[in-house]
Amino acid sequence: MDSQHDAPILVTGAAGDIGAIGRNLTALLIAKGHRVRALVRREDDRAAFLRQLGAVVVQGDLTDLGSMHRAIEGCKRLYFGMSVSPAYLEATVNTAAVARHHGVEAFVNMSQMTVTQMSITETTDSPQHKLHWLAEQALQWSGLPVVTVRPTVFLEGFFRLLAAEGVRERDELAVPLGSGRTSPVSAVDVARAVAAILDDPAPHIGKIYNLTGPESASLEQYASVFSDVLGRTIRYRDVPVEPWTGKLREFGVPLHLASHLAVMARLHAQGRYDRATDDVFKLTGQKPMSTGEFVKKHAAEFTRG
Repeated sequence: MDSQHDAPILVTGAAGDIGAIGRNLTALLIAKGHRVRALVRREDDRAAFLRQLGAVVVQGDLTDLGSMHRAIEGCKRLYFGMSVSPAYLEATVNTAAVARHHGVEAFVNMSQMTVTQMSITETTDSPQHKLHWLAEQALQWSGLPVVTVRPTVFLEGFFRLLAAEGVRERDELAVPLGSGRTSPVSAVDVARAVAAILDDPAPHIGKIYNLTGPESASLEQYASVFSDVLGRTIRYRDVPVEPWTGKLREFGVPLHLASHLAVMARLHAQGRYDRATDDVFKLTGQKPMSTGEFVKKHAAEFTRG
C-alpha cells in the first residue's frame, strides 16, 4: 500500500438509505485499497454492515464540533454528503471549519444540480436549494480544496421511493412532474464518480461536475421503458402537487423535505431538469446506468408478489 493510502478517507452520511451514496462509496474506496473512516449518526445494523466492509465506524453529528474533530483528525480527504435537513448549512460550515483546521487536501461536496441555475439574484422556493447554494458559497470562501458534485435526481429516490407502489399496485407512474423531461442518475454511478475523484483528487480541485443519467426523457418515455422491461403496460399519470405532498406528510415525511420535493416537482414540470452531461463517463470511463437497466435490476420491487 503506497503512502497516499495510509491516511483514511472520511465518508459522511455513510449509513444513509435513500440513494446510499456513502455506503456505496465506502465499498468502492475499500476495493481501491483505501482505508475508510465512516461517520454515522447512530449505531445500528447499517453501522455493523460498514464494519463488515472494512470501514472504521465513527458515531457523531455533522453539526457537533467534537464529533467532527474525532471524525476528521488524521484524514487527508473527505466526502461531505447530508440528507435534506434544515441544519444542512450549519453542518457544512461546521465540517468545513474543522477540515480547514486539520489541513485536508480534498473536500468533495455533494450538492445538487439545481444550484447550477441559481445565483445571488436567482433562487427557488425550496429552503433546501437555498441552503445548498449558500453552502457552496461558504466552501468557496473557505479556501479549502473543494470539488463540487451536482447530480440531478436519483433513480433510487425518483422511481423506487416515490413511484414503486403505483407501478406495483396500479401499473402507473403517478408523480406530479408535468410534461417536463429529466435525466435521473443512479446513486451507484454518483458514488463511482466520487470514488474516482477521491482516489486521485489533485486534477479535480476547484472543479464542478454535473452528473446525470445517459439521456433526458419525458415521464411518458420512462413509462414506456417500464412497460418494455416489466412486460406489462405502465402508464404515466401526472398528479396534482398539493395532494401528493399531503400524502407524503401523512406518511411522516418532515415538512422541510416535503416542501423541497414539492418545489422539485414544480421545477421539473417547468423543464428545469431537462439536461444531460457526460461527466459520469469522463470521471469513471463507464456510461451511467440507464433507466431500463435500473428497472430490470429492481424488477421485483415493481411487480406484485
